[in-house]
Amino acid sequence: MANLIAIDNQTHKNLHIDSSKAELHGEALHLIPVVLSEFSNLAVQYPIVFTKNGDTGQFICASMLGFSDGENLFWQNGEWQGLYLPLQIQRQPFFVGDLTSSKNGNDSNTEQVVCVDFDSPTVCTDKNSPDQGEALFSVTGEETEFFTEAKSRLAKLLQGEVANQEFINKVTELELLQPLTLEITFVNQETTQLNGLYTIDREKLAQLSSSTVFELQQSGFLEAMYIMLTSLGQLYALIDKKNQRLA
Repeated sequence: MANLIAIDNQTHKNLHIDSSKAELHGEALHLIPVVLSEFSNLAVQYPIVFTKNGDTGQFICASMLGFSDGENLFWQNGEWQGLYLPLQIQRQPFFVGDLTSSKNGNDSNTEQVVCVDFDSPTVCTDKNSPDQGEALFSVTGEETEFFTEAKSRLAKLLQGEVANQEFINKVTELELLQPLTLEITFVNQETTQLNGLYTIDREKLAQLSSSTVFELQQSGFLEAMYIMLTSLGQLYALIDKKNQRLA
């Protein structure tokens, strides 16, 4: 459970963040949620699939990092070896939270605030090294460029979650989801069956009417679908990474 605390320029004027440690948050992840705006960056190295949120049962878009829980095959020698670090990792330790305030004890207002996970390894806690990492505020209390960029990444994620839901709704409406079934035998003869993963049904996609294809093209969803299909070729590279680790 993250220890989220809303940030303000007085209480946290001396807070510093070591962003080089953000990748530690992905050390033990085999699937990571991703958004449409980063698909083209992800596809050069990671398979992009649909899976279901374990808490809600809703479909989400995710990149595969490994084949079993806790297995990130891009984590080697204590660091992330991928070409692109997914936004969900880049944004660490920042989150968006809801702050509720009341007026005259009756009406309440809810606003979104930026929070920091104070249990994150990126938070600099060494009192003997107060200048370690990046500051969030200047000596006059203004946001630093580092903090502004961090908030920009959060905004991309929030916007991306909205776009993702529209994308998933359209894919579901058109009945384009199909289970991703693949049985893999690794170099040590260990086998695994991919379960709980889905992709785009290429045959059904090819049979869509021209008007539907045009609509998908205009929305950017058609490109996203083909990027997902193309990214599945990265499964073979992922298998190779697994075999190298086993060897």
